[in-house]
Amino acid sequence: MDYKHNYNKWLKSSAVDEATKAELEAIDGNEPEIEARFSSMLDFGTAGLRGIMRAGLNGMNIYTVRYATQGLANMILQCGENYGGGVSIAYDSRINSPEFAREAACVLAANGIRVHLFDELRPTPELSFALRENASIAGINITASHNTKEYNGYKVYWADGAQLPPEHAAEVSAQLAKFDIFDDVKTMPFEEAAAQGLISMMGSDMDEEYMAKVLEQSVGQHFVREVADSFAVIYTPFHGAGYRIVPEVLRRIGIKNLIPVEEQMIPDGNFPTVKSPNPEYVEGFEIAVGMAGENDVDLIIGTDPDCDRCGIVVKNGDSYETLTGNQLGVLLLDYLINTRRSEGTLAADSAVVKSIVTTPMANKICADNGVAIFETLTGFKYIGEKIKNFEENGDHTFLFGFEESNGYLAGTYARDKDAVIASMLTAEMACYYKTKGMNVYEAMQDLYSRYGCFREKVVSHVIEGFGAQDKMAAIMAGLRDEPPAEISGIPVTCIRDYGSGFIVQVGSADQAKEMTGFPKSNVLFYDLADGSSVAIRPSGTEPKVKLYIMAYADDAAEADRRLSLLSEGAVGLLK
Repeated sequence: MDYKHNYNKWLKSSAVDEATKAELEAIDGNEPEIEARFSSMLDFGTAGLRGIMRAGLNGMNIYTVRYATQGLANMILQCGENYGGGVSIAYDSRINSPEFAREAACVLAANGIRVHLFDELRPTPELSFALRENASIAGINITASHNTKEYNGYKVYWADGAQLPPEHAAEVSAQLAKFDIFDDVKTMPFEEAAAQGLISMMGSDMDEEYMAKVLEQSVGQHFVREVADSFAVIYTPFHGAGYRIVPEVLRRIGIKNLIPVEEQMIPDGNFPTVKSPNPEYVEGFEIAVGMAGENDVDLIIGTDPDCDRCGIVVKNGDSYETLTGNQLGVLLLDYLINTRRSEGTLAADSAVVKSIVTTPMANKICADNGVAIFETLTGFKYIGEKIKNFEENGDHTFLFGFEESNGYLAGTYARDKDAVIASMLTAEMACYYKTKGMNVYEAMQDLYSRYGCFREKVVSHVIEGFGAQDKMAAIMAGLRDEPPAEISGIPVTCIRDYGSGFIVQVGSADQAKEMTGFPKSNVLFYDLADGSSVAIRPSGTEPKVKLYIMAYADDAAEADRRLSLLSEGAVGLLK
């Protein structure tokens, strides 16, 4: 792709607004910057688009949003399915999110496709719910999840409420390759589209329907009532879309002492009070932790900007401890199984779904309780697909799904991770343990005493400089050409290559192979002789290779030692 040709095309096009041209004129002569913006288009993957907000083909801006939406519209119009329910659109608190949502709506309307647009920012899972309520063929969410403030994104969903399936994403990409970003994109004025009934707004009525479905999954309101007077929760949405609905749901289950982090309750895409609006990281909870000690708080809950990830900090004596996504996941899993069993609502064919890089502690808990567990590739859309399969086949009843990256879902009203229901169940669970004279930190230690000590860590190895995708491809190719025999001195016993689709038992007489049974994905998974494991996966949205280190031992000190040792060895594989 001739980046200088594309740069000049944007500068000269009558379709480009003057502010965008001024931004592009300011980088005249800066060849690396021009090349970065115009040598390639933002990749339309299975999750849609994600990138830095800037002018150019490789940035999130109104032109790339319109372009992607035209590709989606073409695919919808040609796929032969009924699109009478149109497309549902939501957005989060990020800079330009409302504008990008309106631009997408105007392109769809110009193509004769009806749009249901939320009247203000909403949680991502509410979009997953709403599009099915509207019988929409697709959904669009303008969000970059937990990325820093420079980013925005464009996430596409299909009629089942899960993210766009790979074959449809490939068709959108194929459509984009056929037409020009300016000449072949249709749009129309928003007011005109609304007047013609092509764009309609969604508001509080949909909120009520969504919250009703969330509340149907409540299993412990009686625990909340028992300790409501003495139990206190701090909540922060990190300036995002959870600011209204999460507190409302917590109040409806009976939480009386709910303390908001007021300065973080204000939707703001600059995220002024946090370095990163990611509830996986303790740094974002600094203000909340400071408040917790003053108010003798039992639990702190934080949700990310689009309210699909939930993180927690819990009281431990006089201090507060951050729990990982894996730890919260197994706590919720154990709580749901045992509470539903005691209430007589645990289905005999209950099933749990988790990703391959999520803690194997979940497997032990399920085995101990006679509950089926299934694994999927990384990405909650695969968990959504399993829910759909369960319903179509009638062989299992979905109980719970989670990923190590703080994504959780109970119930089938949505097909994506939901921080609203995770917040509700976490608060109930904390109340449940309080009725037993325990806190959540102590409950986690109790699980370790029963199932062994699992320690997990994700290391993001950032790829610097231009050509990051090529560099990541070279790293993965090198590991496939010369597989490691050991990591940190611990022998590799099995290699699961989800790219080739083969599992290799290392050291067997014939290096026996079997199939993974998964769709192909660029992931390498190493099982080690001590029961630990390491997985390697290039990010699909950022220039980094992710390492998932999962250590196991009978006691905490040894598990910590193995985690540290494996972390160092795993990073060494990438050099």
